[in-house]
Amino acid sequence: MSRLSLLIAAALWFGLATAQSFPSRPMRIVVPSPPGSSPDIRARQIGQKLTEALGQPVIVENRPGANGMIAARETAKSAPDGHTMFLALINNAIGDALKPDPCCRLNQELMPVSRFTMTPLVMVVNPSVPASSLKELVSHARAAPGKLTYGSAGTGSIAQLVGEWVKAEAKIQMLEVPYKGVNAEIPDLMAGQVQAAYVVPQVVLAQIRAGKLRPLAVTSQSRIASLPDVPTMGEAGLPGIEALVWNGIFVPAGTPRPVIQVLHREIVKAYNAPDVKSQVESSGSSVVGDTPEEFAAFVTSESAKWSKVVREAGIRAD
Repeated sequence: MSRLSLLIAAALWFGLATAQSFPSRPMRIVVPSPPGSSPDIRARQIGQKLTEALGQPVIVENRPGANGMIAARETAKSAPDGHTMFLALINNAIGDALKPDPCCRLNQELMPVSRFTMTPLVMVVNPSVPASSLKELVSHARAAPGKLTYGSAGTGSIAQLVGEWVKAEAKIQMLEVPYKGVNAEIPDLMAGQVQAAYVVPQVVLAQIRAGKLRPLAVTSQSRIASLPDVPTMGEAGLPGIEALVWNGIFVPAGTPRPVIQVLHREIVKAYNAPDVKSQVESSGSSVVGDTPEEFAAFVTSESAKWSKVVREAGIRAD
């Protein structure tokens, strides 16, 4: 047997042996947003199912900040053995397009396991804003240029890109107020310190139904079941604006393929567990559960799509 064949055989044996003993200690999912945020909720759903399936505790660690880069960096420097996972967000793919950091790029230093959910955004405003529709908001913004504000998770976040896209299409001026994490703007939005935001429905459904926030439009091609009376951006007067938020699990590059296969099998089961899937769908999202290869191709296409928006909006990395 040649030296190369011996090396390949040894690698395969090591990978299989590692998978058979995996997991050997508590696991963790690193989340780039604060407790109580939509990604945090999703990670805890996954973690509970993985704990039950794999017999090891799965701890959710929140590492918000730097548009997901703090959490990505934390994961990428971890041992590539499957015990540390990263719940990556669309913001991470956008960050790779805007200002790639060789420490922790998706599909390179971080390798995909499976995509979890796809979710449209809903544009919401504080009830103090004198607008009950997107057209009325546009009219109000034109009458008072730069007076209205919207919250985002910072430069390159999906909220910023959609906010700037809306400004360009509607030909209005709104001031962006950046925050350190996904959904971190919601307390200030509720208090009226910022007037608008682009967020996933599930984190504001209760406030919408209580009349504490007013929805103006969703960023999907069709209306969503959880907000059937809220028009799409196209119906509301800005056709062509479509943005779907996604998240999914990544692991450090170098994680043995058999370990990734174990994680993929159990993670997809967790995604599709009846209680998880029904909760996801009732909140306006859909479960994906694709293969590592399909997820990798999707991430590449998303980076290309949002690179175009970044260029046309003139967004620059901080």
